[in-house]
Amino acid sequence: MEASTTRTIVDALTRAIVDHRLQPGSKLAEQKLADHFGVSRTLVRQALFQLAQNRLVTLEPARGAFVAAPSTGEARQVFAVRRMLEAEMTRAFVRDSTPSRIKALKEHVAQERAALEEDDAAARNQLLGDFHVRMAELLGNEVLAQILRDLTSRCSLITLMYQSASAAEHSQEEHTQIVKALAARDEERAVQLMTEHLLHVEESLALDRKVPSHDVALALS
Repeated sequence: MEASTTRTIVDALTRAIVDHRLQPGSKLAEQKLADHFGVSRTLVRQALFQLAQNRLVTLEPARGAFVAAPSTGEARQVFAVRRMLEAEMTRAFVRDSTPSRIKALKEHVAQERAALEEDDAAARNQLLGDFHVRMAELLGNEVLAQILRDLTSRCSLITLMYQSASAAEHSQEEHTQIVKALAARDEERAVQLMTEHLLHVEESLALDRKVPSHDVALALS
């Protein structure tokens, strides 16, 4: 029961952030949230901890919890580093491609498509980011996989907040095309598609969205 209640709080706050109803930097007061959901502050604290693990919330000692506020500049730098790393990762994947690795990537893009069709913004964002980590994992390079996990998580909130559903769908289609190039062992085409894909994701971030609210009660209503 407690787990499901915590999940309800996590889902509600995630949706408020994704739907741009909560502004980065908004304070998430435990008591206010406890009153809103009719639960104990302990359950609210558990939910905020989960959100912090997902990098949607920052927990500051003696100050409390706040909606994370990643800078667009940081996201730009992250994408620049990813383009450098993932071009070489794509080359390595083509050279060491196996039917089982291609099958695993095809299964992943199918999961992405399902999340898009279900209009699950949080799931689609995670799966679209995990595609790149999955490639590193399938190569057996755990160091690269961990680096990519860190890089994708650093810009996950800004992607979650500022990538439109249509842009996310375009990303999924590009993943499908990348997998086709990998399956065909077309190294230059795969690298080109990966580089263009990361540029498209960066360019699709709609940073001029209407400023959302700092008021938690209003955002959750």
